Amino acid sequence: MLFARFIKNRDGGAAPFLALAMLPLMGFMGAAVDYSRANSARTAMQSALDATALTLSKTAQNMAAGELSGKATEVFTALFDRPEVIDASVGTEFLSPQDGNFILKLTGSGKVNTVFSQLLGQSQISFTAKSEVLWGIKKLNLALALDNTGSMSSSGKMSALKAAAHNLLNTLKDAEKTPGDIKVSIVPFAVDVNVGTDNVSATWIDWTDWEAANGTCSKYWYSSKSSCQSNGGTWTPKSHSVWKGCVNDRDQNNDVLNTPTGSGAATKYRAHQASACPTAMVPLNHDWTALHNKVDAMTPTGNTNVTIGLQMAWQTLSDHAPFNAPAPAPDLDKVIILLTDGENTQNRWTSSSSVIDARTQKACDNVKAANIKLYTVRVINGDATLLQNCATNPTMYYDVDQADELNGVFSSIAQNLANLRIAK
Repeated sequence: MLFARFIKNRDGGAAPFLALAMLPLMGFMGAAVDYSRANSARTAMQSALDATALTLSKTAQNMAAGELSGKATEVFTALFDRPEVIDASVGTEFLSPQDGNFILKLTGSGKVNTVFSQLLGQSQISFTAKSEVLWGIKKLNLALALDNTGSMSSSGKMSALKAAAHNLLNTLKDAEKTPGDIKVSIVPFAVDVNVGTDNVSATWIDWTDWEAANGTCSKYWYSSKSSCQSNGGTWTPKSHSVWKGCVNDRDQNNDVLNTPTGSGAATKYRAHQASACPTAMVPLNHDWTALHNKVDAMTPTGNTNVTIGLQMAWQTLSDHAPFNAPAPAPDLDKVIILLTDGENTQNRWTSSSSVIDARTQKACDNVKAANIKLYTVRVINGDATLLQNCATNPTMYYDVDQADELNGVFSSIAQNLANLRIAK
């Protein structure tokens, strides 16, 4: 009787089954904890791989396969600090699908011992992570169009410019992988640009205006060719050897274009015996000592003609006469930094700021249309709107309120230029 009642009684019958079911349920919950630990370790490995790949991308193309593998392990091990991971390793694959372009692939792997998953028969969880970096080593042609007008003598501007320019050159020199990969031209400007007296015999210089203003009259009291000849005198131009090296604007519209010289009289630069002639420019080169010396030689003098400074800087980057720079190429960036501290005050034709501004804006537009990257820097004074519109984009315009801010601005630009050499 009692046995029959026991058999029929269903009270508490679920408890044994629940107890039995708890074992796999707790195993699955524990497995979730183990997999969470493994996923955390994998995330840390991914970050370490990405950082390793970026670090190696600076020098990978110059390493042998064994050296690259060893360096990858060294950098990765220093970055990946997860002692719970066992058998952590990193593999490398380096590819160069075309000249100047590179791919670095890193694959990391590791294991973590489980705690709870052992109840389900799994003692370890393995995982992998991958990182891939693509880049192209670019060359750089940089032109510095630097205001050397008289106003740069105030507020410590010229001293600050020199210090900033020296630092920029040092940064670029350090970024140069192969001599000649980075070339710089320096174009100090005032009303004119000084192309150097060694160009006195260059066919791209027009002497018409210079000879009309510099000479002697048989009737000695006349000082110009027109007044001399109109009064029956004989005009004898001075020797070109007394020329100081300055030229002013080309005929319009060549004054805002990089038209090759030799394409007609209108493409020639006009020799000008400027009383305020800045130090001579230097075309593109990678003689870092000569470039530093040129920066030191800059002296404030004369009025402001931003147009000719920008146009001549562009001309030094152009792959035709008179400077014959390297031709455009996918692995070459061409960049201009234009710095000024004042408004336009004088060019070959006028002293109207608004008229000269219009020529400057045309030059800016043409430079950008030619895919030249253009940075502009306004130092304390100058037409902010003109310079903002001149820059390639708003982030490439800098407004400096104090001269001592120039170093930070040039350092930022220099770093950006160095980074241009990593394409992706």
